[in-house]
Amino acid sequence: MSYGVSAALQAAVYQHLANDASVTALVGSNIHDDVPPGPLSGTFVSLGIEDVRDRSDKTARGALHILTVSVITDAAGFRTAKEIAVAISDSLSDAALALGRGSLVYIRFDRARARRLGNSDTRRIDLRFHARVDDT
Repeated sequence: MSYGVSAALQAAVYQHLANDASVTALVGSNIHDDVPPGPLSGTFVSLGIEDVRDRSDKTARGALHILTVSVITDAAGFRTAKEIAVAISDSLSDAALALGRGSLVYIRFDRARARRLGNSDTRRIDLRFHARVDDT
């Protein structure tokens, strides 16, 4: 197994979303590697949780990255969050990401979970993607 491609994959996902016109039309530059500090307010995208599993074979060291991209908003209702989530899903599904290390075999949408955070008016949608990489 190799975890060596993890940082390159995260950087590529971030760059891809930051350069996607549909995503930035909805969130501007509010795309972060983590939830911004302080109280949650406004609307933003956060790259988050990642689980990695070995997918090495005889030809390459590889891994399956199960990564989460979150949409967080205090906008009323789920409509805003869902519009952003759709744009992210459309942008990343089967994207041809160029990695600084290794290579992307595929990236695919797996599932999403929409929920309200506690008793607040903040909504969160976690989109989960599977990204298969080779560390060649």
